[in-house]
Amino acid sequence: MRASNASADDRPAPRPAGHGRITTTHTRAKETQKQVDKMITLAKRGDLHARRQALSYMTDKQLVHALFENAAGRYADREGGYTRVLRTMPRSGDNAPMGILELV
Repeated sequence: MRASNASADDRPAPRPAGHGRITTTHTRAKETQKQVDKMITLAKRGDLHARRQALSYMTDKQLVHALFENAAGRYADREGGYTRVLRTMPRSGDNAPMGILELV
């Protein structure tokens, strides 16, 4: 029988939401990875045409602005492979293969 009253020091710290990592099905993560890599490549280019192309796909102006401000410095020396997909345990209920999509 497991001890259900573990102290707070024994538990791992929760990772804040929205910090470059999402959990979804493995198939959806692989498809999303392609689009995220394209958007980061556009952000690295940084010109007006690339910004307009990104705005045609993502309609949130603040999100596009943040992407173009941060991606150029973060991925300047990387030629590709901005994201990775990790396999995790299957989802309980329907046993769908799960994965984590995260920024490198």
